[in-house]
Amino acid sequence: MNASTKWKLVRILFTAVYLFAGWLLFTASLDLSSVLLGIALSSIVSLVMFDLFIQESEVARRSLVPHLHLFVLFILVVLFKMYVASFKVAWNVIRGRINPRIVHFRTRLRTDMSRVVLTNAITLTPGTITLNLDDDHLIVHWLDAKTTHSKYAGKLIKGSFEKLLGRIWV
Repeated sequence: MNASTKWKLVRILFTAVYLFAGWLLFTASLDLSSVLLGIALSSIVSLVMFDLFIQESEVARRSLVPHLHLFVLFILVVLFKMYVASFKVAWNVIRGRINPRIVHFRTRLRTDMSRVVLTNAITLTPGTITLNLDDDHLIVHWLDAKTTHSKYAGKLIKGSFEKLLGRIWV
C-alpha cells in the first residue's frame, strides 16, 4: 500500500470520526439503534465526501487534531468574553454610544481549521461579526470601533483568541 492510499484511508477515518462525534452531539442519544445508524451514515458520507472535509494537501495530523486541554481553555475564554461583551454592548446601546465600523486585519494563524475557529469566536462575541475570511485576511463589522487602524483593531478584536488558537492547532 503506497503513501497516498494510506493518507486517503486516514482522511476517510478522520472524516467518519468527526461526523460521528457530530451525530452523537446532535442526537444526544446512546441507544444502540441510534449509535449504529450514526456509524453507518458517518461511514457512508465519509466515503463519498472525505475530499471536501480534509484536502489531500493537508498532510499534517497536527492540523486535524487539536490539543484538547488548550481547546477546553479556549472554549472557557470564549464563553467569558461572550459574557463580558454582552454587558458592554448592552450598556453602549442603552447609552446610545456606538461607533460601527468595518475593519480589515490579518491573522498569523496558518491552518484553515484555526482560522475558521477564530472567525467563529469573533462572531460569537457580541458586538463583532466576521463578514469575510480570505486566506489570512479578515473583514469584521465592529459595533463599537475604537480605531480603524488595521493592526490595532486586529489586536483588540482577536485578543487572546489568536494566541490560544496558534497553540491548539500547530
